Amino acid sequence: MTDDGIRSHAPLLDSYLTYLESARHPFTIPGHKQRATHLDPDLGRVVDVDVPLFGGLDEIKLTHGTLLKAENLAAQCWGGEWARFSTGGSTHANQAVIFALGKPGDKVAISRTAHRSVLTALVLAGLEPLWLSPEIDSKTGVPMGIPIHEFERVVGQHPIALLLTEPGYLGTVSDLPPLIALAHAHRLPVVVDAAWGGHFGFHPAFPQHPLQAGADVFITSIHKALPGYTASALVVARLELLNRARLEQGFESTHTTSPAGAPLASIDGVRALLELRGLELLDQLLVSVIQFRRKLTDEFGTSIFLSTADFPPHRFDPTKLVLRTNVFGGDGVRIEKQLIDQGVRVEMADRDTVVFLVTISDDAQTLESLFEILAPILRENIGAPRKSGTALSWSVKPLVGISLREAYFADSEMVSAESAVGRLSADLVAPYPPGVAVLAPGEVITSEIVNGLRDTKANGVRIAYASDPTLATYRVCKI
Repeated sequence: MTDDGIRSHAPLLDSYLTYLESARHPFTIPGHKQRATHLDPDLGRVVDVDVPLFGGLDEIKLTHGTLLKAENLAAQCWGGEWARFSTGGSTHANQAVIFALGKPGDKVAISRTAHRSVLTALVLAGLEPLWLSPEIDSKTGVPMGIPIHEFERVVGQHPIALLLTEPGYLGTVSDLPPLIALAHAHRLPVVVDAAWGGHFGFHPAFPQHPLQAGADVFITSIHKALPGYTASALVVARLELLNRARLEQGFESTHTTSPAGAPLASIDGVRALLELRGLELLDQLLVSVIQFRRKLTDEFGTSIFLSTADFPPHRFDPTKLVLRTNVFGGDGVRIEKQLIDQGVRVEMADRDTVVFLVTISDDAQTLESLFEILAPILRENIGAPRKSGTALSWSVKPLVGISLREAYFADSEMVSAESAVGRLSADLVAPYPPGVAVLAPGEVITSEIVNGLRDTKANGVRIAYASDPTLATYRVCKI
């Protein structure tokens, strides 16, 4: 590696820094001209390092092809033939790929644990879901991924693609090879939303990334498990079962025409960092996480965290820190509030679970600091152990009444929660995080769902996207 670190290996990162280092007299957007500090120092602190793609990282006519060079390097890195960088997160990347798959009325086999953005994309594209339910681990209550028999159940209904979410929000991974083999036997492309698995494939202790496992499309958020800019995302594809022109069309029709340079430069920089130092950095992270887990499990018991021992080999992210508060009788929401009081923000918390996101930006010191804060809080929260439950997001079995698209555009009305039972939802309703739908438009609202959402909310979890966040009323189709 050269003295300038990853910069010489990352053309977009180099262009971003070169722009800020050079004399410049911009008479284009953005309107702040990197001179907002002269108007207000606080505003300037936020916007004066904002560099656009057009007229910043490259000329307005993209004369230098800097973005294309960086995207080609990413395609090579992840083993694809086509790659694009998004400043709209995995939400945009999911929508772009789904737009490229088929035509309105076509069916797709899709994991029920898919993110809200995937369901929205199905509405926009007019595709119909064939839902695949995850297998639930009886010991931990955690979804383990989509079993092959679920895909076999729907493949005879002639889907045009298989859409998976790997890893799941809690770090588990489906047994991908048989799923991909069955899809390819029917000439179906496999699209994997790997938003939480951008670090996979660069260390033998971690699962493979989806393209290594044989998938056709790999989507990941560069700002989640990797040290990229917020809302930066990457999509890489193989083209044997997909059309390049449709992918380009889907991407451009859903992306901004004024992409910010910082997210793009960060994607390029993260790619270079993984290629040059990924093995080393992931190894350091793994050691730190193992030490952290050991210190807490020595005191509180080996089962308080999910671990690789709970799942088949290479089916769990070994650096995912999922605290199982039910094992020692604690309340995850209460623990979260106590952590916030100490300046610690966690990725997710419900009554039985607290998820801590650790990345290669963490080290032994940051985890030691977490230990010093967390351990006393856990000691205060020891109670009677509870059996492992399964969150409503993972266990719900959808009952489809009408299509997503028909319900989305249908006339609707608000009715009481009691009156909503038996009606068709006009909303997508999801505990957040993880943002996995309990109800999707067009699905039957059952008493189990109404009671489960009420209990989930009462336990301190935010219920997202419902027209009435109190859940006293539901928006239903008038059909």
